[in-house]
This record gives sequence, structure tokens and C-alpha cells, in this order.
Amino acid sequence: MSDLIKNVVVTLKKGEGRTIKAGGAWIYDNEIDTITGTFTNGDIVRVHDFDGYPMGAGFINQNSKIRVRMLTRKDGQAINEAFLRSRVQAAWDYRKTVMPAADLNCCRVIFGEADWLPGLTVDKYDDVLVVECLALGMEPLKVLLVDALKEILATDGYKIRGVYERSDAPVRKKEGLQPYKGFIGDEFDTNVEIVENGIHYMVDVVNGQKTGFFLDQKYNRLAMHRICKGKKVLDCFTHMGTFALNAGIAGASSVEGLDISEFAVAQATENARRSNLSDTVKFRAANVLDELPKLYEQGESYDVVILDPPAFTKSREATKNAIKGYREINMKGLKLVRDGGYLATCSCSHFMTQELFTEVIGQAAKAVHKRLRQVEFRTQACDHPILWAADESYYLKFYIFQVCEEK
Repeated sequence: MSDLIKNVVVTLKKGEGRTIKAGGAWIYDNEIDTITGTFTNGDIVRVHDFDGYPMGAGFINQNSKIRVRMLTRKDGQAINEAFLRSRVQAAWDYRKTVMPAADLNCCRVIFGEADWLPGLTVDKYDDVLVVECLALGMEPLKVLLVDALKEILATDGYKIRGVYERSDAPVRKKEGLQPYKGFIGDEFDTNVEIVENGIHYMVDVVNGQKTGFFLDQKYNRLAMHRICKGKKVLDCFTHMGTFALNAGIAGASSVEGLDISEFAVAQATENARRSNLSDTVKFRAANVLDELPKLYEQGESYDVVILDPPAFTKSREATKNAIKGYREINMKGLKLVRDGGYLATCSCSHFMTQELFTEVIGQAAKAVHKRLRQVEFRTQACDHPILWAADESYYLKFYIFQVCEEK
């Protein structure tokens, strides 16, 4: 493969490009002054500052407000097969360095812009890879990158038996792409059993949410082990039962998991059976927002309440309503925590910043007359690295508090 960079130059307006100059990866349409040369959307082009200073190269796409996604900041860097393979190798080497070897069995191997492979996500579930491609420029390269990853993993003893693509997010349409699901290569059994933190899960990579499982909370779930031992625990928005099962394996006296989805409850129940936790950990289908007030009216209380809701906002415009949603759910959860008990609460929206989320939790505590002692603050697992100046890569905020009555 020869150098893929086209003889095209994107020149920024004076004073623009603040994001990439700070270390980020995106150039927006309103930051561009001129484009010289002929290109097709998805091509790799060079980027210059207003004064001609070379700033690197990236994918261009006039369908998207994110007009250029940067692949490299090095002037003169060729984008070819060797370059792309080096990116994949670097991503895997990073995981091998920052994660225990046992956790490499299930992890996010490539995390888009944070691994300098914009728009591409690859999750590893035992011997299966799940790929999500959300950028037009990455579309023709994804198979090459996946093949390189399979070879690199094989050299470390991880043989991959199948690859499935979950590029079915509606956001693909903003790139001029249609949502897509399907096999990359031969078909295979897409139900994959994984083990995380000692718990067995059956992951459905075709029908599960996102790529089949939420790997980003791995170490946050582990952090709850010491909190939940011997405790009565309520896990809200339990999905596949992940936090509930971690509480159970840690020695909780009883655990109840709630989710609105009957399918999720069935999955969680099966996961409890696989991990020999059925006697301690129970699940039932319920609308959490409606169920928490009912439990409070019934006089229920818990040593630990865990709130892991889906993102209440996926756009900046919806943030105001999301604030109300996060405030409401935290108020309802706090009411159910016994004096001296614990609340774990999180947000998975990058539009809900840490500062804003912290403020909302404080408002909720004040409204229900609770005092909070922060145990710790955490973010997403290290296989989901946060690239500074790339706000979209920092999305998960996770707090553990001790909850005290006002005295």
C-alpha cells in the first residue's frame, strides 16, 4: 500500500484549530478557510494552519460538521499499511502495559481518537472481536486494521475465531454512512461466555447493547467489592446484572437488581446462575424511576444503592433535561440509603461534565436532607483512555459516597 495522503491541503482560519493544537483530534467545518485540490469524502488530506504551518493529516468529510478527523500530527508522515499496523500495535501494547494480564481476555483494544484511529472501536470478548466504525474515512481501512490486529494478538497467544461488526449506531448517518451489522469473515456462534472480576457472563454480540457488553465499568464494579460485603444492596438499571453480581460475589447478604427490560432481567438471571449466585442475587423487571418511590413508601432501605442509568443526554441541547433526570434519580436513590450506608452513582454522557454532575448530585443531596462523604471518584477503565482536549473520549463519571443524615 502506497501513501494514502492526497495532494489536498485544508487551511485553517486564523485563530482556529484550538482543539487540535491542544492535543485533540477534530477540525470542525467552521474552522476551515480554504481547501485546495480535488478529493472524495473520506480521503486523507493534509492540514495547514492559516500561515502555512503543517499540522498533520486526517480524513476529510463534507457530510459531517467534524470536517477533518486527524490521523497524525507529524509533517511528512506517510499513511500506509505500515503506519496503520503501527497504530494497532501501539494500542495493544498500551493495554498490555496498563492492565493485568488476566483482564486482557476481555477489553477494549481500540478506542477511536484516543488511540489515534478516529472513528474505530474494537472490543475483545475472549476469542471474538466486535468492531464499530463510525467514520467514513475509516470504512475502507477497517478490514485491514482488523486483520492486523488478529495477527498481532495471535503472536501473544490470543487466537481470534471470529469478528462481528456492530456499526449500527444512527450517528453513522451524519457521516454519510448507513447503519450496518454483519460478520467480517466467516460466520460463527456469536454468543460468547466471558469472565470479568470472577463473574461469568454470556455476551450476545449481535443483539446486546453497543458492542454487547459495557467493559468501561470493569474496575468501578471491582471497587464496589469492599463496599458491598455483608450488605443489603439495590442495583438500579442493572442491565446484564454486572454491579449486582459483583456485589454478590463480594459477599453481600442480599442483592436486588432492577431493569425495565425483561430481556435484560432474563440475561442477568442467567448470569447469576452461571456464577452460582442465584441464592443471593435476584432480578426483576421494573421502571426504576417509578419503583424507587414505591420502595421508599413501603419503608424499604438499603446499605448500598447503585445508580448506573443510561445516558440521559446524547446531545448538548438536551443537557438541561438531563440535569433534571440525574437530579431526580439521585434524590430517589438517596432516600433509600440507610444512615451510614453508601451510594454509587454515575453518568455515561460526555455532555454531563464532571463539574456539572458533581453539582447535580450536591443539589439532590440537599433536597433530601442528606450529607455526603466522598469515598472516591473514578472514570472509565484504562482500556478506554481519555485523550485530553478530545472531550468525547471522557464520558464516564463514577462516585462512591457514604450517606449520612443531617445532624
